[in-house]
Amino acid sequence: MQKPVDKATSPQEPLFKVENPEEMAQNMFRLVEEGGKVMSGLLDRSESQGGPYSAASEVTQATQAFTEVAQHWMLNDPARLAEAQTRLAQGYMEIWNNTLKRMMGEEAPAVVQPEPGDNRFKDPEWQSNPYFDFWKQTYLLTMRWAEQTLADTQGLDDRTRARADFYLRQVSSALSPTNFPFTNPEVVRETLKSNARNLVEGMHHLADDLERSDDLLKISQTDLSAFEVGRNLAVTPGKVIAQNEIHQLIQYTPTTETVHERPLLIVPPWINKFYIMDLTTQKSLIRYLVSKGFTVFVISWVNPDASLSHKTFEDYMYEGVLAAADAVRRETGQRQVNALGYCVGGTMLATTLAYEAAIGESRFASATFLTTQTDFTRAGDLSLFVDDAQLLALQEMMRERGFLDGSRMATVFNMLRPRDLIWPYIVNNYLLGKKPMPFDLLYWNQDSTRMTAANHSFYLGEFYKDNKLAQGELVISGLKMDLGKITIPIFELAAKEDHIAPAKSVYIGAKKFGGPVEYVLAGSGHIAGVINPPEKVKYQYWTNRDLKPATLDDWIARAKETPGSWWPHWIEWLSGQSGAYVPARTPGARLGVIEDAPGSYVKVRS
Repeated sequence: MQKPVDKATSPQEPLFKVENPEEMAQNMFRLVEEGGKVMSGLLDRSESQGGPYSAASEVTQATQAFTEVAQHWMLNDPARLAEAQTRLAQGYMEIWNNTLKRMMGEEAPAVVQPEPGDNRFKDPEWQSNPYFDFWKQTYLLTMRWAEQTLADTQGLDDRTRARADFYLRQVSSALSPTNFPFTNPEVVRETLKSNARNLVEGMHHLADDLERSDDLLKISQTDLSAFEVGRNLAVTPGKVIAQNEIHQLIQYTPTTETVHERPLLIVPPWINKFYIMDLTTQKSLIRYLVSKGFTVFVISWVNPDASLSHKTFEDYMYEGVLAAADAVRRETGQRQVNALGYCVGGTMLATTLAYEAAIGESRFASATFLTTQTDFTRAGDLSLFVDDAQLLALQEMMRERGFLDGSRMATVFNMLRPRDLIWPYIVNNYLLGKKPMPFDLLYWNQDSTRMTAANHSFYLGEFYKDNKLAQGELVISGLKMDLGKITIPIFELAAKEDHIAPAKSVYIGAKKFGGPVEYVLAGSGHIAGVINPPEKVKYQYWTNRDLKPATLDDWIARAKETPGSWWPHWIEWLSGQSGAYVPARTPGARLGVIEDAPGSYVKVRS
């Protein structure tokens, strides 16, 4: 009679095992072969391309920032530095001892835990497996020690501290054990389960991304084949009724029998494509406006090439905003129009309004600004990319090419949130070997556009670096711009978690206008806080018509919080600026029709 097996002492099934060793070996050979080709391409790229906002330039910037912090510690307080290093070493030793205990079957409390909502460590193996838990805790302890050390550093000026903090976040995001194949349990499981097919597929994905990249690597964030502008994005019906070298003007087809008599002109940012306002039928602010009885026009900026390198900020204002407003007035027969500016489109609109105030004209009856900065003293991390050295490097690059490729600005925006916008896609695409999921917003984010050299240099230098608009020192056509002379009604929307136009910065700028301003704070960030249809009932917004509080925090303390989208609240405000109702207008009834919306300019890819 066979003796029963004692399950407590019998060998357990290994947690990870190779399904097919022969196929694994073959795939590893393929991986080495394909990896060699990709590495060769990467080396060629690193030798021939660089410039501002590239990996090499940012490593240099990070090294300089960390060196300054280290020098402060070494020179000013070496004893405290030694104490801090001792605490870190003691933490490592405690993690190591606890890991040994767990490997021997004993219980041991965690020295450090991830913050709530840190989805990088949601896989159960990060908690249950001592090996992965060791790497997780070691990483978290190190990064929190580094953050605390920076916070305790005395004598740093604000810019140096901000630079060090920014680059520490880049390093922290990059060094997470989730980003390496042997310290990520999900990648290890997939590699053994598929016999390393995932790594081979990942190398193919990397090669494909390199093939479609220009200066900088464009990491696929979505399935690009799932979307097409004019097919399932930017599909609100309308007509292009005017165009020039700088822009096309689109008028949208009404869906109501009557419309407000005063039309609305939308000025989107020239560094992105306008269809963020007309993303899909469910997420289209333009479609929503049309459904509420507004005659809507939008500027579709050109995707410029070197032939337009000479086009300046003033050209974009004259041939863009003002030319479009005049076309809207001719088409509708209205003396004044309402205007909406989004992000840098709003900065240009504010400049245009200041210019009109300076010359005594009044094309615009009201203005709405969405996540728009007019004062850049609290511009956030983006201001770290605008100093004399980086501006000089940018100007040299743009002088050679005639434009700034959109991939550089896209890289900067992704670096503001590397944990969300860079590393998850590296893990998914290159380590797990999966294709990214279709996502309309990320398709738009990757559909970057070029910027003319003259315009972009002026914007970065005059606004971001020198903050001349807010100080009344910006000169347009020989005239100084004064925001205080803008007295038309203004609706100003900021987003609470905005990394591009920080809400505190927007609040400071809102207080500089000379007329009535309704400041509204939306939940979420630069895009999701704006593109927030009422049907989804996501996020919330805060209202408080009193702009006297000195800080945004004081304003919020007295503000009313309302769940859901800010769109209905704004529609009520905009209706009050839009006059009586008139029969709906047919697009191009007076100026004629050039082509169907969304037009041809927006379809030009970089």
